[in-house]
Amino acid sequence: MTRFRAALAAAGLLLLSACGSGNDSDSGGGPATLKLSVIPIVDVAPIYLGQQQGFFAEQGLKLQIVTAQGGAAIVPAVVSGQVDFGFSNYTSLILARSKGLPLKVVGPGNASTGQAGKDFGGVLVKAGSPIRTPKDLAGKRVAVNTLNNINDTTVRASIRKAGGDPANVRFTELAFPDMLAALDKGNVDAVQVVEPFLTTGLKAGDRLVASNYVDTAPNLTIAGYFTSQKTASSKPELVKKFSAALQESLRYAAAHPDAARKVLAAYTKISPAVASALILPKWPASVDRASVDTLARLAQQDGLIKTVPDTGGLLP
Repeated sequence: MTRFRAALAAAGLLLLSACGSGNDSDSGGGPATLKLSVIPIVDVAPIYLGQQQGFFAEQGLKLQIVTAQGGAAIVPAVVSGQVDFGFSNYTSLILARSKGLPLKVVGPGNASTGQAGKDFGGVLVKAGSPIRTPKDLAGKRVAVNTLNNINDTTVRASIRKAGGDPANVRFTELAFPDMLAALDKGNVDAVQVVEPFLTTGLKAGDRLVASNYVDTAPNLTIAGYFTSQKTASSKPELVKKFSAALQESLRYAAAHPDAARKVLAAYTKISPAVASALILPKWPASVDRASVDTLARLAQQDGLIKTVPDTGGLLP
């Protein structure tokens, strides 16, 4: 059982125990405090910008950001009420929805740039590798940060688009910070990375062979912000205010890329030199439903789920 599937099982147990929210997010008498769980990566820069610019304060919200290693930890935290909102890629949310977990997307997160060779994520190989195209990844050892999730399904999609057979790709789970070293040592043949590791690898001489998000769908929607159905129904004003502040934050980040790069220093260890060179994702104003449906179809095609869940019930 993968870490994500184990986390989904834990979330189910939390639901059965009827664990509710213990905070006073929408109580009266001053700003409402809400907890938001995110992964400390480039993708969530708009949240930190929005906090700096006062967009959440303008909505009467006091934002408390809690960091996590990934969606596998964030989903059960949201379901159990430990946090009010979370950030996760859509494949993780689709998997959770297929398990019956009551989640509701409240706003867009980030998306692919839609430009091959100029996206914030991609597949790297060593400079001298015989792998030249996504088709050549068939049968090779490819590192992804989480097995049976958005990155291996989109790599498979990239291979299919190039005319290859992804059935025998050997995926290996590695944390993003460990991937470039593993590639250099020859422990894997290729790595699927996102920024800042993409720029770091390219600067070190590694070669890009696939822009897997671009190959999967036009302007692929990668992630979103979500809450539990319980919070959505019991605290509609809180959700409305958070969504409004989120939208303002996304617009600001999209219009001020230099500010987005600068804010990375506030919550990551990315150096200013790398921050100035890396490729930022798109921060769209709305969720692209077609690309979420594509991710759901790929999850079923690759055996992550048996049936495609109702994405309409998941999306805003």
